[in-house]
Amino acid sequence: MKRTITINLGGTVFSIDEDAYELLKNYLEKTESQFQNEDEKKEIMADIEARIAELYSQSHASGTRPLTINDVEKVIEIMGDPGDIAGEAEEAGGATGATGSSSAGRRGGRRIYRDVDNRVLGGVCSGMSTYWSIDVVWIRIIFVVLALLFFSGFLVYLLLWLVIPPARTTAQKLEMKGEPVNISSIGKAVKEEFNSVRKNLKI
Repeated sequence: MKRTITINLGGTVFSIDEDAYELLKNYLEKTESQFQNEDEKKEIMADIEARIAELYSQSHASGTRPLTINDVEKVIEIMGDPGDIAGEAEEAGGATGATGSSSAGRRGGRRIYRDVDNRVLGGVCSGMSTYWSIDVVWIRIIFVVLALLFFSGFLVYLLLWLVIPPARTTAQKLEMKGEPVNISSIGKAVKEEFNSVRKNLKI
């Protein structure tokens, strides 16, 4: 008989076998140790936990059984090895050529979101331009023309605003760009965001 533990992961409660819990705990601790800046570390780990919780929720929609060690191993395979982070940092500072592991270099499936970081109104146009890799100016021109010539253009925009979810988490922003959602890409995205804020504030 296996002992089952209840955990809160990314704001979602899961039941997990004790051996699976130990593996997940060690994985998260090893991942956390790769980041030095405390502010970045907190943000990155929150995004990583949220992504893992999302993956578990997708595969355990019913929630009738606890997570097993096989479940944890599958998610670790998707998220990548924490050592990839250090490896990529070395490559960025020196050699160019090989990418990290196969999971780190694998591109994810592109999903459409509203790009709230580059929005004028609701982020619909900027989200669509990112999804289709089209200059956002053309998308906005199309909507303006449709709104001026046909009132339905305005209604279509409002409908898309309601239907398309906003890209708020790091994982969602990566999915919007078609980037792989793993510990390496999440860490890189959060660091870039912190650096951008520091640059804008001239810290």
